[in-house]
Amino acid sequence: MKTTKKIPKTFISFLLVSLLIWLLITFSKEYNTSIIFPVDYSNISQNKLLQATPTKELEVLVKANGFKILRTRFNAKTIVIDASSLIKKQGTKHFLLLNKQQKNIAKQLPSGIELQEIVKDTVFLDVGSLVSKKIAVKPNLKLNFHVGYDLSEEVKITPDSITVSGPEMLLSKLNNVELEPLVLQDLKVDFTKQLSIKPKENYKNLKFKTNKITVSGKVEKFTEGSLNIEYKIINVPEGVVINTLSKEVEFTYVVGLSSFNKINKNVIKIECDYSETTASNLGYLIPKLVHKPSVIKGYKITPNKIDFLIQK
Repeated sequence: MKTTKKIPKTFISFLLVSLLIWLLITFSKEYNTSIIFPVDYSNISQNKLLQATPTKELEVLVKANGFKILRTRFNAKTIVIDASSLIKKQGTKHFLLLNKQQKNIAKQLPSGIELQEIVKDTVFLDVGSLVSKKIAVKPNLKLNFHVGYDLSEEVKITPDSITVSGPEMLLSKLNNVELEPLVLQDLKVDFTKQLSIKPKENYKNLKFKTNKITVSGKVEKFTEGSLNIEYKIINVPEGVVINTLSKEVEFTYVVGLSSFNKINKNVIKIECDYSETTASNLGYLIPKLVHKPSVIKGYKITPNKIDFLIQK
């Protein structure tokens, strides 16, 4: 049988102590190396706004002992760059010269870290003018009503427009802001909902005066009614007499129950334009609705063509 030789504990201890001494000697020496620090920007003018994410890292050459370098690399503090001295390049493009901020950057480095050089001296920023504009609110509604029910008036949006602040370049392209979808099923009663502005990539650099919009609607049961309405023939040349078999048409309409008694012959006006008939060389008149109350949801005129004779 082979016997295994045990490594003496004194040897292992000696080896560990030697390694520790070597590490202490090695990390106690000073080195020139590069370290990457996270950066942030301050003192951007109040009427300016970053339109794109700028450089978020800054690489610098430093001089320090190994312990300082190791500790800094594992826990690099954020360096704040002063953006008050922006230099305009073209349009919204600006840049900063960091060599003018070397003293300020050096002060922000951890104790024992000596700044030697900034690797990339120029930082580019896309900065636009900050403006405000009133933008219309656009609802995204999917309303399904119970049979016989519908909106009695247009959905109310409060507020219907909001003040939006942001880069002029973005606001010039923005015509409306969309709300998150509102889906309601089997509607039979009035509703009021508070909605948020729909998250959108284009909105990320914009600020809204309010993010909550109230959407409300009045719902009621609708019914159908019918009236015989006398129509008027207009634009008849002097000396021409138009004769028709009937002087009335049937006007069938849909209206909310609460407004049913408000509809009568006096609030409906129907006309036949003789000039349109002659211009299109038609052999009949076309009755058209020229006035009705806004509460009428839908309507139908019967007949939709009226035969006529010219009396000379």
